[in-house]
Amino acid sequence: MASAKGALGADNEDGSFRDTGGATGGSQMHGDAPQPPGSSRTYALDDLDTVATVGTGTFGRVFLVKDRKANGYFALKAMKIPEVIRLKQEQHVHNEKAVLTEVNHPFLIRLFWTHHDERFLYMLMEYIAGGELFSYLRNRGRFNNSTGLFYTAEIVCAIEYLHSKEIVYRDLKPENILLDSEGHIKLTDFGFAKKLSDRTWTLCGTPEYLAPEVIQSKGHGRAVDWWALGVLVFEMLSGYPPFFDDNPFGIYQKILAGKLEFPRHLDFYVKDLIKKFLVVDRARRLGNMKNGADDVKKHRWFKSIDWEGVPLRKLKPPIVPKVTHDGDTSNFDAYPEDEWKKEAPVHPKDLEIFKNF
Repeated sequence: MASAKGALGADNEDGSFRDTGGATGGSQMHGDAPQPPGSSRTYALDDLDTVATVGTGTFGRVFLVKDRKANGYFALKAMKIPEVIRLKQEQHVHNEKAVLTEVNHPFLIRLFWTHHDERFLYMLMEYIAGGELFSYLRNRGRFNNSTGLFYTAEIVCAIEYLHSKEIVYRDLKPENILLDSEGHIKLTDFGFAKKLSDRTWTLCGTPEYLAPEVIQSKGHGRAVDWWALGVLVFEMLSGYPPFFDDNPFGIYQKILAGKLEFPRHLDFYVKDLIKKFLVVDRARRLGNMKNGADDVKKHRWFKSIDWEGVPLRKLKPPIVPKVTHDGDTSNFDAYPEDEWKKEAPVHPKDLEIFKNF
């Protein structure tokens, strides 16, 4: 996969945006027509035809769009500015752009362009046609040990990379892990990701995946991603998360109590790994100690993993999604298009917050 990432330039007067680097290196995963490295590329909303909705959120949608100029496919995330403001998500939106502009890794979604008009904020990203890991987990009930091992190894490399840039991801869960057409992972949705100098106090994330220090508002850092990975490994191999309840408060109580009950079929070493991730004391949590991710990689459960080969995508994916062409949407749920209402334009004063978006 081509992963050269260009620096983003300034807005052009015609509402288009210039990508001044090799960020459009083609790959079968997003179907973008290959560009020679260093060539510049201009994007404009008028060149993008909407094919289908492939995801919905609290204040936005993700559309599969076809770029008429390059004849390639992209994912276009459109966020309603009034809703972003109402839900006080301005900073998260800016964080997401800042993080995605900085990162460049085979297991992280790539951002090509950002733009706004008086109604919406837009993020143009690579389209990953394989769908969410969540769908495959739901269909199978649970993954076997070797399948879970594959996804965990790729996620470990993604987290290690983010943490090396002092970025905390904060939203690890099966819904935010996409599979590309070959079956390798792509982390998506960086709405909660943040560059950390020290600790942060914002309560954000998905209840079942929150670390104890987030619930207790003690201030949290990168250790929350290793906790969430423990929850994810448990869920992938068991078919349900380790702490669940009918209401969030019940979930939080169980997380703070930290009592783990493993299904009988789990491998001895993976149980040990999960226990070491789900340690309430951050100073003793695997991944958050002196050697960081190296401690994780040395764990016995990973003894068969060639860590050098993981980011080079050399591990053989256990599931290869059925993808017939670059713009295939069959691995995503269908969404009714009529729910997407026309927004009223935002007052120019409110747009000031997004002038650099």
